[in-house]
Amino acid sequence: DIQLAESGGDSVQSGGSLRLSCAASGYTYGSFSMGWFRQAPGKEREGVAGINSNNFAAYADSVKGRFAISYDNAKNTLYLQMNNLKPEDTAMYYCAKQPSLMASWLLLPSKYDYWGRGIQVTVSS
Repeated sequence: DIQLAESGGDSVQSGGSLRLSCAASGYTYGSFSMGWFRQAPGKEREGVAGINSNNFAAYADSVKGRFAISYDNAKNTLYLQMNNLKPEDTAMYYCAKQPSLMASWLLLPSKYDYWGRGIQVTVSS
C-alpha cells in the first residue's frame, strides 16, 4: 500500500510564499503520476499541479507562473512551491498518486488512487 503525508501548510499574507511537501511511503517503485489538489469550502476539489515520472508537469491556469511542482526521487517526496499567493489560493491542499503516466490525467482527481489527509493553506489580504 502507499501512504502520503502532506506538510508545510500555514497562514500567510497575500504575496507571500509557501512550500508544501508530500512524503510517500510504501510501494514507491515504477511509473507514476503525482499531483496537488485543493478544495475550498463549498467548492469541488480541483487540480492545481501534477507531474509524472517522466518529469512532465501540468498546471491549472490559475497558478501558472506562480506555482512549481517537483519530485525528489531520492526522498520519495513531492513538492509544491507556491509564490505570490493570493486569497483565492486559500484551501485545503491534498497530494495524490496514481500509477498512470497519462499527461491528460494529471489534473483529474478521479484518476488518482491514493490520497493524503490534506493540509490547510490560508492566505489573507
